[in-house]
Amino acid sequence: MSAVLLVVAALALSAALVALLRAYAQRLPHAHPGERMLHDRPVPRVGGLAILAGALPAALLDPPRLPGADAVWLACIAAVALVSLADDVRGVSALLRLVVHSAAAAIVAWLAVGATASALLAALAIVWGANLYNFMDGSDGLAGTMALAGFGAYAAVAAHAGAPWVACAAVAAAAVPLLAANLPPAAIFMGDVGAVPLGFVAGALGVAGVASGLWPAWFPLLAFLPFVADASATLALRALAGERVWEAHRAHFYQRLNLAGAGHLGTLAVYAAAMLACAFAAVACATMRPDAGWWVLAGAALLHAIGFGAIDYHVRNKARGTP
Repeated sequence: MSAVLLVVAALALSAALVALLRAYAQRLPHAHPGERMLHDRPVPRVGGLAILAGALPAALLDPPRLPGADAVWLACIAAVALVSLADDVRGVSALLRLVVHSAAAAIVAWLAVGATASALLAALAIVWGANLYNFMDGSDGLAGTMALAGFGAYAAVAAHAGAPWVACAAVAAAAVPLLAANLPPAAIFMGDVGAVPLGFVAGALGVAGVASGLWPAWFPLLAFLPFVADASATLALRALAGERVWEAHRAHFYQRLNLAGAGHLGTLAVYAAAMLACAFAAVACATMRPDAGWWVLAGAALLHAIGFGAIDYHVRNKARGTP
């Protein structure tokens, strides 16, 4: 089967499963209003199964050239997906989730980097990627748009380098039907089974690409910068404030923007623009000016910091009743 047909098949399989999940929405696990949720109604979750089901055949038929056996990589991703599905369905302790994420990340980092000190940093990056993606999946359309932009950027640079690109493109394509169902107002959520494996794969492929020389270290950071910057800045600020960073909250900048009046649609517009701009810049630099990558990443990070400062300023003024 040709590469294009595999990507189209990923989109079609995902669309079919999204339709099936929506047809049986009342039987699915639901996310209920809580400390983290920005919705005032229960919404069915586990929509991420559609992305996994859509992308898996393409990844099996045209796998990326990864160090070690493909079966080991798939087993690690499957373990992360299964514990995430269990968390969606019945809840799983944070300790068990962390153990599974850490073990899977350690294995793929060792395969990608080898038994070096860098493997520890790589494993930590992959674990953080899995969790930050999940943290950012709280406002309609964000996680799906990030998958489309980020994995699309991965596929474009891999194709330009003559490396296998179908698996990344299949993930991006499989995210489209779920994104359509997750646009405001969301009919279904991605859930942990979608967000956590997506973040894990983004981190794992990012590390593997750097280790193999497929792309520079700045590339995966720039491609997924809107998620990396928001989650990392929020964690750092909460830690500095002495807050319990492991507890559910609405302190992410996207959450604050949503609650400050932008709503789901306005928040999506702002973040989607940032995602597409970062993905385009990442691809342009990687394919034409790799030497400028770190400077572009620094500039993009500065723009994000300015944007976060503007959100904070607006939220504080609104709380004081200042126009």
